[in-house]
Amino acid sequence: MTDEQVFEGTETRTRKGLASYFRRIARALRRGDAVPADEEQTVVVDPAAESEVAVDVARDGEEVHLAVDVAWEESEAGDVETEATASKATFERYRDSADEWRWRLVHRNGNIIADSGQGYSSKERVTQGLESVKSNAPGAHVLDTTRDDEAVEDPETGSDATFELFVDNEDKPRWRLVHDNGEIIADSGQGYASKQKAKQGLRSVQTNARGAPVEDESED
Repeated sequence: MTDEQVFEGTETRTRKGLASYFRRIARALRRGDAVPADEEQTVVVDPAAESEVAVDVARDGEEVHLAVDVAWEESEAGDVETEATASKATFERYRDSADEWRWRLVHRNGNIIADSGQGYSSKERVTQGLESVKSNAPGAHVLDTTRDDEAVEDPETGSDATFELFVDNEDKPRWRLVHDNGEIIADSGQGYASKQKAKQGLRSVQTNARGAPVEDESED
C-alpha cells in the first residue's frame, strides 16, 4: 500500500519546548485519549492498545537525528483526524461592567476553569493575554506555596510561567498562572474544596488551553 502523508510539521524548539510537547503526548496516552500531533491540536491520532516503537539515532554530517517512530494497525485504533478540536474548552472574550475586555476559559460541561483575573484596555490586549496562556499553560511548572518545604524548580519545563497553588483569604485552595515577568496571566477564578480539586482544575487548563478556540460573547 502506498504511504499517505497526512501531516508533517517542522519547527525549532528549545529543550524545554521538547519536554512540554512530549509531556502533553504522555498525558494523553495515560488517559487513553487521542494524541494531538500539532501544537494547535487540530491533528490527532488514536493509537492502538499496543504499538510498535522504533528508535533511531543517526549522524548526518554535523547533525544528529533522533527519530521515534510509533506504528500500529489502523484497524485496531481510531481514525486520524486532521480538522479536530482536541480541546474540551473554549476561550470567551467579553466586556465586563467597567467596559474592559476580559477572557474566560469555559469547559464544555459549562464550568469556567480559568479567567483573565484582570481587565484589558482593548480586544487586542486581551487576545495577547489569552495567547500567552495558550503558550505557557501546557508546560508550566506547579509551585505549591502552601508547603513548608522549599519547592525545586523544574529546569525542563516548556514555559515562561509557573502555576502557583495558594490559599486565599477564605482558606480555600486556589491557583494562579504567573509569568516570569511577574504578571498574573490566568487565575482559577474560584476557591476549591481541597488542594486536590485545585490541582485537577489547573491540570484541566494545561490540557485544554492550547487548542481551545476563541469566541466573542454575544453582546445582545
